[in-house]
Amino acid sequence: MCGICGLVSLNGAAVDASVLEAMNETLVHRGPDSAGSFVEGPVGLAARRLAIIDLEGGDQPLANEDGTVQVVQNGEIYNYRELRAQLERKGHRFATQSDTEVLAHLYEEHGPRFVEELRGMFAVAVWDRSNRRLVLARDRFGIKPLYYSVKGPTLAFASELKSLLRHPGFSRTLDLDALDAFLAFTFVPAPLTIFRDAAKLPPGCVLTYDHGDEGVRVDRYARPRPVLAGDARREGEAELAEELRERLRDSVRAHLVADVPVGVLLSGGIDSSLLAAFAALEGSERVKTFTIGFEERGFDERAAARLVADRYETDHHELVVRPDAADLLPEISEAFDEPFADPSAIPTYLVSKLAREHVKVALSGEGGDELFGGYNYYVAHGLAPRLGTVAAALRPLVEKLPTSSAGASTLDWKLKRFARAARFAPIDRHYEWKSILTPEARAELVCPERRGNGDPLQLLRSRYEESAGAPELARLMDLDLGIFLVDDMLVKTDRASMAHSLEARVPILDSVVTELALALPSGLKVRGLSRKRLLRRAAEPLLPGPILRGAKRGFTIPLAAWLRADLQALANDVLSTENLRLQGFFKPEVVTRLLDDHAAGREDNGRKLWALLVFSLWFSRYGDASA
Repeated sequence: MCGICGLVSLNGAAVDASVLEAMNETLVHRGPDSAGSFVEGPVGLAARRLAIIDLEGGDQPLANEDGTVQVVQNGEIYNYRELRAQLERKGHRFATQSDTEVLAHLYEEHGPRFVEELRGMFAVAVWDRSNRRLVLARDRFGIKPLYYSVKGPTLAFASELKSLLRHPGFSRTLDLDALDAFLAFTFVPAPLTIFRDAAKLPPGCVLTYDHGDEGVRVDRYARPRPVLAGDARREGEAELAEELRERLRDSVRAHLVADVPVGVLLSGGIDSSLLAAFAALEGSERVKTFTIGFEERGFDERAAARLVADRYETDHHELVVRPDAADLLPEISEAFDEPFADPSAIPTYLVSKLAREHVKVALSGEGGDELFGGYNYYVAHGLAPRLGTVAAALRPLVEKLPTSSAGASTLDWKLKRFARAARFAPIDRHYEWKSILTPEARAELVCPERRGNGDPLQLLRSRYEESAGAPELARLMDLDLGIFLVDDMLVKTDRASMAHSLEARVPILDSVVTELALALPSGLKVRGLSRKRLLRRAAEPLLPGPILRGAKRGFTIPLAAWLRADLQALANDVLSTENLRLQGFFKPEVVTRLLDDHAAGREDNGRKLWALLVFSLWFSRYGDASA
């Protein structure tokens, strides 16, 4: 696991090695063990290394035998041993035991299509000296990040935006379409970034620059998608559950390969519990597990996590989170270097810090909900065609339900969300249920000169059109897999873990598992009020009954309550009229109303206020009010 960055002069001039060094230094948290660079004329590659495999010989950049192919990588390749054996049979000679060196030789064989052979999580940069070509590639599911900027005569790339900020030609002017998308979703979706001068390389894509070309070319090499309705697997449930169990175990086995200790981030939900079970069954040593808890009982998952830890006799560690976000939020703004308002970033950040005290690698359960049907709104999508008319008729009464202080986890909040969108078309329902601020609310909130011209809903529509012919629920789950998982859940896990130099691996997103998940009929995922049906069936021999029957769990926080108590003063200070006017993005009177309504219990504005709070703190750190 590493942080990577690089520069290419599009006009052939020599790159500035000092700029490359400054870019690389910003990534020290991603790789505190060593630093390396390759500079040759118009190209410079650099990496910070977190040593996981081949601790002595894997420093980057790494090259082929004659140095004509140079590679830096952020990630892990789980089939590198098999690929190495194939390459050795073809005559390639290796100098290390590193998975990164395999990439240089694999590129020699296949050119830019080498990424099609990879099983793993990665962001890779390859410099092909012979053809004067740069190739950037990102894994199929976007587990590892990669940003790039083409500005004037320079192409720059990096694992994190803060690295690009060190290039003297980079402008901090905000992309107002990205801001609008952030206010809708609480994250900035690819290919947008919060800065106009940068873009995210989308998952499953390769960027190629050949010397002499006027620009870069981005091509998609992989697009995991649900199968057509008639092509779904037809075996019995018991047989498919057994196959799923074996595929998950195979993935966990591959993800345990490391030359350092590996643990599990255990939330008490079915996904992370399964990972802990398989890790315990596979490992020769006692598995270390890590859990975050809360003083608020409705959010505390320690008891559920202990059931798994006790059953498998793991070396279990816990931490109770208290609302000291006044100290934590500046740290998190630094770690996420783009506005990011998923409140579960706080417990993920803290559980990563806890885990790093004991291990260097941890398994995490991202992907289970999107692939196997874990979210409540998947059930709501199934109910909407039958109950939409009734829900619309009852909406005036539902809207009058008193707001619970517990926030978005409560029944009143869910009923209101359902009633507001149940009669919409599927794609519009999904947008309504996933968004935090409606288009009307954003128009009221944002100062006219700071409004974007884009439409966040169009991002969903474009993805939705690509899955035509698949079952309706599968198409909606595909939206989450390709958008919300990539730029929310995986960003959260990557930044929160790497801020503490912890490598987080996500075995459920291994192609061995996703190949089956994407071919399952929707009824084996969600039926009636039941979610994750096949996954629960596969887990029956391995997990305690309360875990199998339990509600969805994850590292979440009691946000609404915190903003009415311990965090209220922080929110009032950061979102003060004076501060908002200085920054110039949001109308102070609208924000004040949101604060007052939330504090008085008239509305649950927790997620909205959190988004505004996070943005304001981020802008204070990275923004430029003059841009």
